[in-house]
Amino acid sequence: MRKLLVAVAASVAVLGSVPACAQVVALVGGNVADLAGKAPLLDAVVLVEGERIKAIGPRATTPVPTDATVVPMQGKWLIPGLMNMHVHLALNLPGAARIYGETADSMALRTLDNAQKSLLSGVTTIRLTGSDAGVDFTVKRAIDSGMFAGPRIHTAGSSIVATGGHGKTEVNGAAEFAKAVREQIKAGATWIKLGISGGISDTHGDIGASPFTDDELKTAIEVAHRNGVKVTGHSGSPIATDVAIDAGIDCIEHGYFLTPDVLRKMKAKGVWYVPTIVVSQSGARAFYKKIGSPDWYLARVDSVGKAHIGVLRTAITTGVNIALGTDQYPWEPNEGTTATVREAEIYVDAGMTPAQALRAATIEPARMLGVDSEVGLLKPGYYADIVAVDSDPTRAIGALRTIGFVMKGGKIVRNDAAAVPTAN
Repeated sequence: MRKLLVAVAASVAVLGSVPACAQVVALVGGNVADLAGKAPLLDAVVLVEGERIKAIGPRATTPVPTDATVVPMQGKWLIPGLMNMHVHLALNLPGAARIYGETADSMALRTLDNAQKSLLSGVTTIRLTGSDAGVDFTVKRAIDSGMFAGPRIHTAGSSIVATGGHGKTEVNGAAEFAKAVREQIKAGATWIKLGISGGISDTHGDIGASPFTDDELKTAIEVAHRNGVKVTGHSGSPIATDVAIDAGIDCIEHGYFLTPDVLRKMKAKGVWYVPTIVVSQSGARAFYKKIGSPDWYLARVDSVGKAHIGVLRTAITTGVNIALGTDQYPWEPNEGTTATVREAEIYVDAGMTPAQALRAATIEPARMLGVDSEVGLLKPGYYADIVAVDSDPTRAIGALRTIGFVMKGGKIVRNDAAAVPTAN
């Protein structure tokens, strides 16, 4: 984490480390990890032209253009940029640090700040699963335009719930749900988020409840799908999840109390699972303590966490499609690393191989988003979203703790090996 903080402090200098006029950047001498179980490419050259990877090959047979900007990578392992599929960049949980009556401009600044910290931590693509006041769309446009550095953002806009549910936009009845879905899509949502059960942070209701009527749920999903937009559901409830699967939902978040039967149904229907396991385990305690979470919240986290890890283990053995997501900020400290890296480590603890956990943080989210022809792999033609670590993460996932280089779309945003200016 200390290295990440240094990188944040030096980000302006690092962003200027590659001349704007450079047409080709050559990452030379690193090892390219393979996500498909094949042998890694050792002592490689990765040529980046503009935003995309132009070529990858052995250094002995891959010529480097004479006018290329050469970035030494000897001893490093290159992997695709990490992806985090459950992010709230303006997170505001119960506790002494909770912000009340926050204005949209303040929220937008916090969102941008957390987006930039996420990128510096090695996360080059995120999916926002609930935001407020349209600030997610504003920040996404600012990043996409090149005005600010930041990760690629896919967003669900404001989460939609029945009155009293776990989310922001409260509506009732099929017609209101249809309208709410259309409004988020009109604003720019590329996913729709439905709060189909209660949540850990709720002061009312039941995590295991299923408050939607069948018509509300079916209508919301139908309207989204007719507009070419996928739907995910916040759910701790096996009942709500079972009904949502029948209604055609694409993804389930958290799944604190999902049963083996429900997980088998998810596997059969191809429904994705974003576990966010890191928020219910002991590593998040420091974060909750830092923000002053009340005793009732901490007790609920402890209770939920015991069931949650069991669900993850069963989901892995069942073969459910899993994409990494944290619910904490991607860069948030967690047991000596970031929440994103710790999430991947827990996947290994729960039964994944290191290679499977790395895939859950790269190519699997890309498949879930439908962008696996552009990101998630290191391959010619793909966006040059590249992270470097000190050893092979397909053999030991803890290698992700050593991230020291981050490139997004061909631009180097972090390079710990480069000289860091000393403050006067």
